[in-house]
Amino acid sequence: MLGQKETHTICSIKYFQCTAPAAVRILLLLATIAAAAWTVGTATTIAQQEVAPTKGLTEEIIAIERSALDRWITGDPDGYLNLYAPEITYFDPMRDARVDGLKAMRAQFEPIKKAKSPVKDPRYEMINPKVERHGDVALLTFNLISYGRMGDQPEAVLTRWNSTEIYARIGGTWKIIHSHWSFTKPELKLPGS
Repeated sequence: MLGQKETHTICSIKYFQCTAPAAVRILLLLATIAAAAWTVGTATTIAQQEVAPTKGLTEEIIAIERSALDRWITGDPDGYLNLYAPEITYFDPMRDARVDGLKAMRAQFEPIKKAKSPVKDPRYEMINPKVERHGDVALLTFNLISYGRMGDQPEAVLTRWNSTEIYARIGGTWKIIHSHWSFTKPELKLPGS
């Protein structure tokens, strides 16, 4: 049977001697410190990669959106239709309900392709675009002012928009999975007025 001295003197590494309870506490403390350091380091790295937008990503997403807008203002919705993922969801103030899916979006936008726009010299201004990345998802928000001339009238503001586009990286390509457009500060009509 081990004596009192032998029971407590379990580890001896070179000149360092410790008792079993002290050795366990030291190992647990070292393991806890190592785990905490790894967790903080990993969390910081993930946050930097997933949340903090990179300049390149911001420029890429804004360029993709501008490309679709450039086509849209000329009456060509294919810029957006080519960006939409098959599971796209969509809201705008002209719809009574959410539009679900690319097939439904094509049906909604088909009349635009056939329409002749009365707007001359259309242009737009994208204001304060912001991109936030979360893994394989990027959130783009911005305001948009549409300008143009109606008939022989001088150029005027046609509409002001709030826009939210949610992009997802699918098969290595950024696709819009949700789009929401609303008027900026619309005039609200009270019932009976």
